[in-house]
Amino acid sequence: MIQIDLTDKVAVITGGSSGIGFATAQLFLRAGAAVAICGRDGERLDAAQAELERQFPDAPLLAARCDVLDAEQVNAFAARVMERFGRVDMLVNNAGQGRVSTFADTTDDAWRDELDLKYFSIIRPTRAFLPMLKDAPSPAIVCVNSLLALQPEAHMVATSSARAGVLSLVKSLATELAPERIRVNSILIGIVESGQWKRRYRHYLDAQPEPRQSWEQWTAELARKKNIPLGRFGLPEEAAQALFYLASPLSSYTTGSHIDVSGGFARHV
Repeated sequence: MIQIDLTDKVAVITGGSSGIGFATAQLFLRAGAAVAICGRDGERLDAAQAELERQFPDAPLLAARCDVLDAEQVNAFAARVMERFGRVDMLVNNAGQGRVSTFADTTDDAWRDELDLKYFSIIRPTRAFLPMLKDAPSPAIVCVNSLLALQPEAHMVATSSARAGVLSLVKSLATELAPERIRVNSILIGIVESGQWKRRYRHYLDAQPEPRQSWEQWTAELARKKNIPLGRFGLPEEAAQALFYLASPLSSYTTGSHIDVSGGFARHV
């Protein structure tokens, strides 16, 4: 296993209080980096901070409540990171979830909300942290995107469309920021265990009489129905490992690219 020492490096992770963001924070802290996470839910953020401090008691960690769609809050978060750590080397843009809707039942407001979330959850943090990244010796930005960007689903029309736009945005940013030595990449996730899927499982439990499937049985059956070759959902840690690779100097000659983390679910070549 490749080891890398990120001591004296600073990683910022949006949506870092749970799921993929939380798992990514763990990896960076384990590698010796200082880590700043943010999230909208104060209670969840406090719990994440407490758990990270338990696991890494001496690690430099900052947790701040922040809505990445609010420019003032994002700028305030960036100012806190600068005050605490004095630099930023890696930015992981990880925020947002999928919207289940078809074209027929997606309202104008729903379209706007979805496009606003998918674009500005990247645009605002990138804009706020860009001055610090420009001063870093090996800066990188990584965005969590979805396989929907290349493989749209009719029942997720707004999310699929927005995800395709994010793929283009990442490529454009990579080209524009290359002269500044800032690498910009993304991961394309398929179905990864998340709070959203856990909520769907709870709805299943509420509606299903005994005997009920366990979480493992339920997700395995869904994976079979969706024809995921590896036969299971992905784990947050597996997506985090791809983010860690792209954000760290391990991928120093990679920009404007993406890593597929979908268990073989991708149908394109």
